[in-house]
Amino acid sequence: MTEKEKFIGVFDSGIGGLTVVKSIVETMPNENIIYFGDTAHVPYGTRSKEQIIEYVLSDVKFLSRFNIKAIVIACNTADSAARDKVEEKYSNIPVYGVVSPASKKAAELTKNKKIGVIATNATVNSGAYEKTIRSFNPNAQVISLACPLLVPLVEEGRFKKGDQVIEEVLREYLTPLKEQGIDTLVLGCTHYPLLYDIITEIMGTKVTVISSSIAAAEELKKGLDERNLLSELSQSERKYFVSDNAEDFEKHALIFMGNALGGTVEQVDIEE
Repeated sequence: MTEKEKFIGVFDSGIGGLTVVKSIVETMPNENIIYFGDTAHVPYGTRSKEQIIEYVLSDVKFLSRFNIKAIVIACNTADSAARDKVEEKYSNIPVYGVVSPASKKAAELTKNKKIGVIATNATVNSGAYEKTIRSFNPNAQVISLACPLLVPLVEEGRFKKGDQVIEEVLREYLTPLKEQGIDTLVLGCTHYPLLYDIITEIMGTKVTVISSSIAAAEELKKGLDERNLLSELSQSERKYFVSDNAEDFEKHALIFMGNALGGTVEQVDIEE
């Protein structure tokens, strides 16, 4: 296996990171991908920083058993809490996340410098988006909001237009941000791209909505291209691993991928 043919290792606390995989597949269809969902410990968004770091390092240790050319932290919570620890321990493998690409895009696109971020409790409490956005645009005003109800609702399949429950919850969360005059909104959780249509409708045409999943895939492609690591394979391979209940993962995964997974799903014990 050549360097270009090696796998991109992607991980998340569960299935939300599949929106990143979907964006990678759409952006770079020739890439081999290994995905790990730590479904035994989902969600990370309500855990302590120390606990998240412990889980994340175990996830990456598992992925590092394979021939990987890049690591993608496809979870805003994990990226905001443990990115530096991953880079420190795996300095020989390029590490990509979701926070920096989305922050950069928001900083570049805002006109009035008022940027909203919706995310999990852990991501908001970390302050990662505020810090990263301001590193790209020091004058930006960042308004972050934790939206704990969104992940469980999305995983219950409640993300479609016309679903009164999710629409009402989103209006309650988003109205204060809209009233504060933001012109850019970052979807700081990989579950949230499934809510894109409803969110854009609520926020209106004057607000640019940024998916951290799409931004991550674009940044990954740019990084691999700069390292001359983009795959030239005509047929790619995808493998999926989970730490709990492969059957349940496969059933819910189709929601996030929007089509067939294109690979096998296997339950593994990464503590072994």
